[in-house]
Amino acid sequence: MLTRRRVFALVLFALSAAPCSADIYSYIDEQGRGHFSDVPIDSRYELYMKEKPRADAQVAPPSIVFPELAEPVQAAAPLQGRRHYVDMIARVAREQKVDAALIHAVVSAESAYNPAARSAQGATGLMQLMPDTAKRYGVTDLLNPLENLRAGARYLKDLLSLFNNNLRLAVAAYNAGEGAVKRSGNRIPAYAETRAYVPRVMQFYHEYRVR
Repeated sequence: MLTRRRVFALVLFALSAAPCSADIYSYIDEQGRGHFSDVPIDSRYELYMKEKPRADAQVAPPSIVFPELAEPVQAAAPLQGRRHYVDMIARVAREQKVDAALIHAVVSAESAYNPAARSAQGATGLMQLMPDTAKRYGVTDLLNPLENLRAGARYLKDLLSLFNNNLRLAVAAYNAGEGAVKRSGNRIPAYAETRAYVPRVMQFYHEYRVR
């Protein structure tokens, strides 16, 4: 199994071997394997490392893909925002009896700890609650961090109960809706966004659990 240090060394090697700008894109698949490329092959790939172009750049390198990395590179956690909400999330986790690491993981993936985050679909706040979900849990101010966290944690708790504490299915349902998971036969729906979202949240979750 490749260690994180060796994975990072491979990325650095790829960058140093390239004769010009070598941005690196990556995603983590459902088996926890890291995939890397110098181009975003599809919508699952996100920018992992950006290198400034060198003066002697002439020819673009071929695509670099490592499909069999057994251990994912840790996602860059928004540490400053996380520190700001540690106490509040710990309080909500105790109240709702939900793992604080799971709440942090969802917040990291959803809003990167931006309490004013809004999506084009209308999801709002730290946990990117949709208006219908907010209404279901009695939220009156989606931009209030404590209200937003409480409702999001309650939703996660209900999803865990609905899917027999299957964490991946609960996380998938948080992204795609419980109906989509049920229609998929209690499996992760075949939506590109959800298939990328679940391993991202799980990666954050495992990272935060060991801290």
